[in-house]
Amino acid sequence: MRKIILSVLGVLIIVGAVFLGKYLIDKNQKPKPKFKKSIKTVFVEEVNNTEIPILLSASGNLVAKNKIDLFSEVQGVLKSSNKAFKPGTKYYRGETLLSVNSDEFYASLQSQKSNLYNLITSILPDIRLDYPSEFKKWESYLQSFDMKHSVPKLPNFTTDKEKYFISGRGILTAYYNVKNLEVRFSKHQIKAPFTGVLTEALVSPGTLVRVGQRLGEFIDTNVYEMPVSINAKFADLLKVGNSVALTNLEKTKNYTGKVVRVNGKIDQISQTINAFIELKHIDLKEGMFLEANLVAKSESEAIEISRKLLVDNKAVYVVKKDSVLTLKEINPVYFGAQNVVIKGLQDGDKILTKPLPGAFDGMVVKINKTK
Repeated sequence: MRKIILSVLGVLIIVGAVFLGKYLIDKNQKPKPKFKKSIKTVFVEEVNNTEIPILLSASGNLVAKNKIDLFSEVQGVLKSSNKAFKPGTKYYRGETLLSVNSDEFYASLQSQKSNLYNLITSILPDIRLDYPSEFKKWESYLQSFDMKHSVPKLPNFTTDKEKYFISGRGILTAYYNVKNLEVRFSKHQIKAPFTGVLTEALVSPGTLVRVGQRLGEFIDTNVYEMPVSINAKFADLLKVGNSVALTNLEKTKNYTGKVVRVNGKIDQISQTINAFIELKHIDLKEGMFLEANLVAKSESEAIEISRKLLVDNKAVYVVKKDSVLTLKEINPVYFGAQNVVIKGLQDGDKILTKPLPGAFDGMVVKINKTK
């Protein structure tokens, strides 16, 4: 009897365990999730192929087109003048920039002039006797001789005999000695070759100036040049006279220049070629940094898009039938810093205007209709 009871209890426990297990399994089962199909919205624009100018971007610093370094060719004490020889001082063309004391040199020049005058005076009696036809011109020359002014040019020789006679008396040597001293004397004053501004001054009045000493820098503030480096592959596209649009770093001011020179040599290391842009504007200063866009050529039947829209630099996404994303190969003709000029799309093709994360060929999308 006891065995029967135990057997019944064992069967009941087993049956109960089975039902309990089934209950627990059914309780823990979760319903299968239902996913809602999502269609992404894209922004597009229709392709309109036109003629796109290829702009070569470059940058550089302005340099005054007319600029000279001031050096002394004579020695002496620098004299003071009406204008202070300091950076920022403006001088007009022909105005004296610097003046070196020339009292001692002037005395030496006057001595040589006097020597020439005396030599010509001493030969006048001989000319009257031996060359009576030439006496009048030499007498007139002596009368026009002024110690305070530059020595006039010697009269022309009529005959070889007259030339030998004058040369034998040392007059030619004395004359050219005086002319040499006059040239040296003129170098005691440095005059402005053009209207401009002194940008550097290395001496001040009272300073002893020596031969070959650098005195300062003088520039023309009306015309500037900007050298820029362009990729050598565009060397054949750069033309003298091409218009150039320039801006400052803040993009707040615009200027216009033109290409005036293109170097004939390509830099072997960087494979670039230098072009020189000339521009004029009252706001410009030497050393100013500008960005330039040079029009090299134009591409017909092309469009310009952001480089972010390119796929592997050879394709872009277009929307077909207003719902299917299609990858289409194109021909990029010029890469800029942010944009690229491409060819190969048809007028009316709908191209993405913003990159779409996770995009793939054949993806179903919805076009944003809002403007």
